[in-house]
Parts: sequence; C-alpha cells; structure tokens
Amino acid sequence: MMNGQNRANIKIGMEVKIVLKKDQPTGKLTNGHVKKILTNSQFHPHGIKVMLVEGDMVGRVQEIME
Repeated sequence: MMNGQNRANIKIGMEVKIVLKKDQPTGKLTNGHVKKILTNSQFHPHGIKVMLVEGDMVGRVQEIME
C-alpha cells in the first residue's frame, strides 16, 4: 500500500482513500476514484489533494488502493 504524499504515485482513475476537510479531526477516510489532481507540487506532507469522481468530493489522499 502506497501513501498519498507523492504526486507521481497518483493517477486519474485510481482508487484511493482520502480524508475530507470536515473529517480531518476524526481521520475518517472516504473511498473513491481520482477525477482530478489538485496539488501542483510533487510532494505534500499531508497528502496530495484530489477531487473524486463520486460526488466531486475533495480531500487529501491518505492511501492508494492496489
């Protein structure tokens, strides 16, 4: 299982687990597929920010499913 801190690991259509802004205090993860990568930098310590296909939700990638 890869973490979501490196932009190079994340591709459009991949299944990922993200933490939504509202869920950051609890750490609750949401599953979905990447629609769009929103972070421009190659690395982010809290996870690369993406938009999911499912409901256009935005959050930071915590886990990449394989």
